[in-house]
Amino acid sequence: MPSRDATTHWVGGLNSGKGEVTLDSSNAGTFAVSFPTRAGNPDGQTSPEELIAAAHSSCLAMNLSGVLESHQLTADSIDVSAEVTLGPAKGGGFEISGIAITLRASIPGVTAEQFAEYAETAEKTCPVSKALAGTTITMDAALA
Repeated sequence: MPSRDATTHWVGGLNSGKGEVTLDSSNAGTFAVSFPTRAGNPDGQTSPEELIAAAHSSCLAMNLSGVLESHQLTADSIDVSAEVTLGPAKGGGFEISGIAITLRASIPGVTAEQFAEYAETAEKTCPVSKALAGTTITMDAALA
């Protein structure tokens, strides 16, 4: 499996500085980042937390589709949102204090109980969930 990479160029101090993160592998774009927009109003800029949310939501959607395929099922739709929260860390600094996942799917012929099992399996085996295991991850999963 391939690796993927991104690069950030930063200039200045934490509160007065700014940077740009470039998605190198895909060449999908360059995005502005700064600490004031990370800790406050995004004002059109991304943040590490938003990028983690994008990675987590897309990985979980793909992983659920794989779990379903292993049961010879295909979803009509899967919608995943991830809310990544930045908060103060004990001892100073900041930490990702939690990730709240909302998962909705339309899967013909699947009961709520079956879906709960598939969703739990998908979350537990999701590579991004595994990478973020040190963070509290909650999931609200339901059929649409």
